[in-house]
This record gives sequence, C-alpha cells and structure tokens, in this order.
Amino acid sequence: MSVIELKVPSPGESVTEVTIARWLKQSGDVVEKDEVVAEIDSDKATLTLNAEEAGKLEVLVPEGESVPVNSVVAKIDTSIKPSVEPKKVVEKEVAVESKKTEEIVEKKTVEVSTQKKVEEPSPAAKKLIAENNIDVKQLQGTGKNGRITKQDVLKYIASGFPKAEESISQFWSGSRETERQKMSSLRKAISRRLVSVKNQTAMLTTFNEVDMSAVYEIRNKYKDKFKEKYNIGLGFMSFFTKAVCEALYHFPAVNAMIDGDEIVYHKYCDIGIAVSTPKGLMVPIIRNAETMSLAEIELKIKELATKAREGKLSIPEMEGGTFTITNGGVFGSMLSTPIINPPQSAILGMHNVVERPVAVKGKVEIRPVMYVALSYDHRIIDGRESVGFLYKVKELIENPVRLIFNGKEPEEVLLGL
Repeated sequence: MSVIELKVPSPGESVTEVTIARWLKQSGDVVEKDEVVAEIDSDKATLTLNAEEAGKLEVLVPEGESVPVNSVVAKIDTSIKPSVEPKKVVEKEVAVESKKTEEIVEKKTVEVSTQKKVEEPSPAAKKLIAENNIDVKQLQGTGKNGRITKQDVLKYIASGFPKAEESISQFWSGSRETERQKMSSLRKAISRRLVSVKNQTAMLTTFNEVDMSAVYEIRNKYKDKFKEKYNIGLGFMSFFTKAVCEALYHFPAVNAMIDGDEIVYHKYCDIGIAVSTPKGLMVPIIRNAETMSLAEIELKIKELATKAREGKLSIPEMEGGTFTITNGGVFGSMLSTPIINPPQSAILGMHNVVERPVAVKGKVEIRPVMYVALSYDHRIIDGRESVGFLYKVKELIENPVRLIFNGKEPEEVLLGL
C-alpha cells in the first residue's frame, strides 16, 4: 500500500496557522489527482487543498480546527484508484396517441450516463447556504440540470429580505434560541486591524458632496458602445479611481505612509478597492492605476471582485496598496466614516446617489448628488491637504473632461496655462 500525506500549504511568510474551513471530500471518498478536497482559511486569504495523487482519502483533522502551516491534515491511499464506468446506451420508446385512435410508436436511442443527474447545490453554494442559514427551497438553480450555483446564492443574499408575499413567520419563529460560531481567521485579522487603526492613528474624516450629472450624462450617452466594445458596463468606480489618481498627484501626502520616523511618498498609485465577500471585507489592489484607462480599470475591478467573492484572491493581489476606495453606496449608505486601511494614510468613501435640490446659478434644480468622505491620518495629512484632495476629486467628477487634460480645462491646455 502506498500512502501520501497532504500538508497545509503556506499562505504567506507571516502566516503560521490556518483553519480547516470545509472538507469538500470526506474520509473514504476516492478522489482524482489535483481535485480540490478542502478549503483553508488564513488571516489573509482562503486557500484550497488539492489531492496530490488519485486514491482513497482519509481525513485527519475535522472542520473548524486550527493547525500549523505544513502540518499533515489528510492521507491518500494511492493503491485504490477511481473507477471509470462505461456509459450505457438505453433505448427509450416514446408513444404518441392521436385523436383518430391511431398509435404511432417512435423509437429513440438515448445515451444516458450511469451517473445521477446533478441537482444538489455545488460545494461552494452549499457552504454559503450553511453560513447564511438559507432555505434551499427559496433558491432557483441556474446551473446544469437546475443545479444551484454559488452565483445563485450570492444573488439571493444580495436581494435582501424575503418578498412581501412571503410570510415572515417562515424566517422568525419567535424562539429564544442562540447559536455560537467560531470566528474565522480572516474575521479575527480584520478585527485586530480595525481596532489597531482606531488606537494607533489620529484619524479624522472630512466630507463633501458631488454633483454626478456629468458622469450620468457620459454613461447614458456611451454605455452601450462601451459595453459593446469592452464587454463590461461603465460604472462610477472607474471615474473615481481616475479622479483619485489625479488628486494624489497634486496632494502626495495623501498617497504616503509612515514607516518608523520616516514618511514614504509613493510615486505611483496602487489603488485598493474594498469588496464585500461572504467571509468579510477584502481589498484587492489595482497596480499603477494612474496609467490605466477607464476600460482597463473596469475590467480589472471585475476580475479582482470576482476572485474575492469566490475566495480565489492570492496574497500578492491584496498587498502593497497606497490608497483605498470603498463604496457603501451599493448597499444604500447615505454617509459614513470609513476606517483607514493600514499602513495607508487615507481612504475615500463613496455613497449612494440621491436626487437632491441644488442651487445652480441662483436657481433650485434637482441633481443626482453623492456624499463623499475622506478619512485620513492627521499625523501625516493636514486639514488643508485632506480638504484640498477631496475638493479636487469633486472637481474632476463634476467635470470629467478634465481627467483627459491632467486636471485642467481644455482651454487652459490650449493657452499653455
């Protein structure tokens, strides 16, 4: 008998312990080579454990238990191989009766797999269903043979509370029960980081409002052509990312960080985009965003956000940001004070767009307005710089043409001003 050991891979240099989040295969299952057998949580990312060889699996560590990196958590007996059963060919007769008492019998040869139709939720979907205590009957599967996929569950979660016609008693029974769940490594790390920010920085927040009319006009005019050419929608985030990069050039302290007794000024913009996932907040990084077009930014955001929600982000994709943008508006937030993502010195908070009465040239007009917030570390960023930075972002969003001319009006560029 040949047995190999499955060891916990290292998520990164600073990580010494991980948690077995979920076994996708159980003891006694026969697995294929490179098949994913478990999901592992660390304080930085979620990893997968793959079978190094085909064989019979023996699980050594239960779900929810924390283990050191490189420890053995399972074994595979490679002498037992997966069996491959041939497909059957079954003849199925379909009878069709006519109204004239004539009977037509049609024979069809149908190739049917010996395997059962897959109608259960996918492993990733099962995990989300369990974590969020969702009734499977409420879900509509869009996968093959009606299988419930992870995207189906995420869509259901995003839809919020049950529909009005559904009885609330299905979800609240009036009991006094409680349930305890162990905090994941990622949630513990988030907790430690947020508390350290409040305790170790002189954090303040400044606010402003942005008239989104110009951006709305551009989106309405070009959204169809944009999607046709790049196969992605034109959102607000790309405009704000471009505006932030321009504003960081004018206010470099906002793009800096403290390292001991020194201030490190970055000559590039690595912008973190906060993404809410079922396991907590993650911040993947867009590298050198100052050199990217709106389309490139939108495509990169979509790629990173998809990876984050599927738990496939690598640690390098989350390290080294110089500034962060978070959009609470997607959840309906009107105003908030975002917390700095250390060791960065500032974070921009976007919020929902609401039609509000605005004074324009002595007249009251209804305009789409977004409140924006900049939380910053007062140890390195003064009030003048924080207010100036946020006002520069406001100017660029309200006049997006200036994004093309390095923050200037076209006439100023023409006149060499």
